[in-house]
Amino acid sequence: MSEAEFLETYDPARYERPSVAVDLVLMSVVEGATAALLLRRDDHPHLGAWALPGGFVGIDESLDNAARRLLASKARMDHAYVEQLYTFGAVDRDPRARIISVAYFALLPPLRFAAALRASPELALAGLAVSWPGETGGPVEARTADGEALPLAFDHADMLGLAVLRLRGKLDYSDVAFALLPDRFTLRALQDVHEAILGTRLNKPAFRRRMLDGGRLQATGERETGASFRPAELYRRRADD
Repeated sequence: MSEAEFLETYDPARYERPSVAVDLVLMSVVEGATAALLLRRDDHPHLGAWALPGGFVGIDESLDNAARRLLASKARMDHAYVEQLYTFGAVDRDPRARIISVAYFALLPPLRFAAALRASPELALAGLAVSWPGETGGPVEARTADGEALPLAFDHADMLGLAVLRLRGKLDYSDVAFALLPDRFTLRALQDVHEAILGTRLNKPAFRRRMLDGGRLQATGERETGASFRPAELYRRRADD
């Protein structure tokens, strides 16, 4: 039997087919803490709870195309680079049916969320409370600016926790910290981003020495403006890094 003949007789209903969804973990650092874009659910299940922007993948749609579509339709955001984070496939993760979700991730400066938050009152940039140290891993809580816990739908607390874990693991060798900084920045601002992602305070002299000795930064010869004390020197990421 040729492959063409095999395909003509193949029954696609031979195996049950789960539904596939995409969820977007869009994170930032706001006022010294990690934060993520959440959407209040207006339908069952988990009516009224908060969830990551997401939706189902069309039968003729690739995962990447679904992520781009949902980025525009649910997150109200365009032109953001997202990459696959992890696939969540627990059998009981969704009470409706057998649904597998592919989480996509992006780290963006806070200003990138401003238009989306204005466009939809159901969206919120919620702070993340991480109870575990280092790279222990685990779920995280989402909270309002007043510290009130927000109920999270499905397994989205685990998705957020894995995103934080991935950030911490990539911080020293990738460009994740630079995604939250302007082209020119102070070492203090760079340390603030590292501390927010790691959830701990860092020794200032040791951090500065490690950043400067790492060869990824280049002094601009400029200093910050508007400082009340001696303005700090501005750095940029090396162009060849």
